[in-house]
Amino acid sequence: VRVAESGGGLVQAGGSLRLSCTATGFRSAYYVFGWFRQAPGKEREGVSCMSTADGGVYYPDSSLKGRFTGFRRDGDNAVYLQMDRLKPEDTATYFCAAVLVYATPTENICHSSYDWTYWGQGTQVTVSS
Repeated sequence: VRVAESGGGLVQAGGSLRLSCTATGFRSAYYVFGWFRQAPGKEREGVSCMSTADGGVYYPDSSLKGRFTGFRRDGDNAVYLQMDRLKPEDTATYFCAAVLVYATPTENICHSSYDWTYWGQGTQVTVSS
């Protein structure tokens, strides 16, 4: 069981990127997939979390919700993070994580201090001004 991110890169401010998190070996419908980011010298922060049980998406920082969209497509073994109108302050390493949960609201676990079981290696996003 593993997750792996892809899709990072260098983009100018105002541009867009779509990150992918490919999930391998997951058999249960009760996983939550999270996107996190960490900028140099800062703590890792939650960006969005999606429950595969109900498809709900939670954004810990409501200010990101209008620019960032977490989603998945039927039949895909991946979850995605669409990032639009990027800003230089969005520059960070973005990580995908997954954890098996039951009967726990997604908003209760969408933070890096939760015991996420699986982490990807991260993908770098750099937004130039």
